[in-house]
Amino acid sequence: MQSADGVSMNIEKIAALFPNCVTETTDKDGNICKGIDFDKLKEELSDDIIDNGKERYQFTWPDKRQAIHTANTPITKTLRPCREDSVDFDNTQNLYIEGDNLDVLKLLRENYLGKVKMIYIDPPYNTGNDFIYNDNFKMEEDLFSEASGERDEMGNRMVVNSDSNGRFHTDWLNMMYPRLKVARDLLTEDGVIFISIDDNEVSNLKKICDEIYGEENFTASFPWRKRTAKSDVPFGISQDYEQILCYAKSKLFEASIKGNERKYYETEDFSGKPWRYHDLTKQTTASERPNSFFTIVNPKNGESYPANPNRTWCITKETFEDYYKANRIIFPGDYEFLKIDRPVLRYWKEDDMAKSGDRFGMIAVSTKLPDSVGMSQDGTKEISELFESKIFSFPKPTSLLKFIVTICNGPKDIYLDFFSGSATTAHSVLQLNREDAGSRKFIMVQVQENTDKNSNTYKAGYKNICEIGKERIRRAAKKIKAEMETEGKDTSKMDFGFRVLKLDSSNMKDVYYTPQETKLDLFSENNVKEDRTAEDLLFQVMPKCDLMLSEKITKENINGKDVYFVKDNYLAACFDNDLTDDVIKEIAKRQPYHFVMKEGGAMKDSVLDNFEQIFKTYSAGTKCMVI
Repeated sequence: MQSADGVSMNIEKIAALFPNCVTETTDKDGNICKGIDFDKLKEELSDDIIDNGKERYQFTWPDKRQAIHTANTPITKTLRPCREDSVDFDNTQNLYIEGDNLDVLKLLRENYLGKVKMIYIDPPYNTGNDFIYNDNFKMEEDLFSEASGERDEMGNRMVVNSDSNGRFHTDWLNMMYPRLKVARDLLTEDGVIFISIDDNEVSNLKKICDEIYGEENFTASFPWRKRTAKSDVPFGISQDYEQILCYAKSKLFEASIKGNERKYYETEDFSGKPWRYHDLTKQTTASERPNSFFTIVNPKNGESYPANPNRTWCITKETFEDYYKANRIIFPGDYEFLKIDRPVLRYWKEDDMAKSGDRFGMIAVSTKLPDSVGMSQDGTKEISELFESKIFSFPKPTSLLKFIVTICNGPKDIYLDFFSGSATTAHSVLQLNREDAGSRKFIMVQVQENTDKNSNTYKAGYKNICEIGKERIRRAAKKIKAEMETEGKDTSKMDFGFRVLKLDSSNMKDVYYTPQETKLDLFSENNVKEDRTAEDLLFQVMPKCDLMLSEKITKENINGKDVYFVKDNYLAACFDNDLTDDVIKEIAKRQPYHFVMKEGGAMKDSVLDNFEQIFKTYSAGTKCMVI
């Protein structure tokens, strides 16, 4: 009942590549476990061992090693559902998660490993006056609380990183590194991450992304114009642009955008076989391509078309006959509607489609953003109109996020933003789904950062950023749905909802995790905390059963007990007390892939004794778990 152990995951990866480097050792408690023989691993990786102290290219800072360790360390927290804040909780596939994003990412890594197509984040820019997450690598918990006094209502550690701080860049890097490292695991193999940043940390951000995602997977830096020029600025230069760094998970990612539709012709001589034409010349000289420097003669009328010595034909004299026989060469006069003065090359639409596959009609993306992408003032105007007041300053405009989502070519994929702020990303996904009937799904993650008590935002009832983000999604969805209904469009297939989950401590009492530190007489007590519901437990076990947190959930009453079914019959779970053989038998007859109940849920010991035999009789393939 804890998140995945990043170290164990990495050991398994090394074992797959170098099984001879895996050995057995003991952990800090004296238990036998797998370990890495680093001397053997060094031998496998290099003929010339890089010893400590030897010069090498590297990027480091204080506590970097601890930042890496933090990314790999498992946690025992959980995500608790909040129906009252959600919209269409039972049916939606969208998620809004409140809590420290590092902990949330670790929990998502369990069941969203390799499933997110695109991540966009707009993290703190480290300008000297913004809040950053302080993961406090050195201080103990109580010492930190005493020293900083900066915590939100959920206990998340937030501090202002002043530029007078001696660890100004270090604190920011220690905050960003583990989050980006864990986030990489969530991306699909053809996935991509986009990160907005300004000049304060762009160079450092690129260095840590080169390390985490691989320098070879740096895709592009998109300059985004955030404002028009200001006059009262240092050095007389207005910094009007931010950068959006783009890193792919692997070479499988390929961005593209729908281009202008190519013109295809249907003619009587090739009925049912549309075609287009293209220039038959190439930007090469006669000396560079002597075999392509020749005169083409039209076999039908003898007219000659000599090659240009500075721009030869793209075919050779030897291949001309093959192209002509395949009806690939079009001459002037072949078609009255074609105004050409030299031969051109014919392309068949079916060949274009076969070659392009799903990317038919798509073109490469320029790092120059389209003119339709707005600035910060446009983002502010959008949210102000939605709330009918200025509620949030300078969010990114939806036009920017729509462009980024569009070039990822995933109308059915999952899009994650773990610094979601006012939830512009979610708003943009909803708008795109409306425009192209897509079924994209979003996951928004935001810490409960408090709003200024003197601000209009706070006075309007929005005590923290999460309240703004959730309300924006509600209002945006309502507006989009109303517009679609006005236009007479079908809204039944659109997902206008979102399921709210909140990060919290484990549902299980400490006795569950630290039995060696607990007196034996406590084992007779319930191992679940008194304030936790059956639905809380359900969401803690869903990742263990490899289920996404957005899966459809239904609840049935079986012999007086509430039984949850997730993803149809994939998971059956009952966390009620006093379960009888009859209840277990009825669930087993459904033959779920997984079944979960809580420890102490059986009416009497005989039910537990019969539990395994009942499932062997009615559903031998079911994987059973007791928590």
